[in-house]
Amino acid sequence: QYAREITALFDRSKTDLVNHPPHYRDGGIETIDFIEAKDLNYRLGNVVKYVSRAGKKDSDPVQDLEKAAWYLQREIDARKGA
Repeated sequence: QYAREITALFDRSKTDLVNHPPHYRDGGIETIDFIEAKDLNYRLGNVVKYVSRAGKKDSDPVQDLEKAAWYLQREIDARKGA
């Protein structure tokens, strides 16, 4: 009984890569919280997401920035009515 409770406590203290990944918490605020606070749409939310994680995840930072640029261009096109 006690062993299971102790194990559960240690498991909760581990990094939660699904709900609170560290590459989205850098700077003291989770990226999703910022996106929601600013009421950003899907495209702009992805711009913020990819810019904020560039160089902090096990992926190529240039690729993250290119993804951000792709979403930003789609937002620009949408606003221009393209």
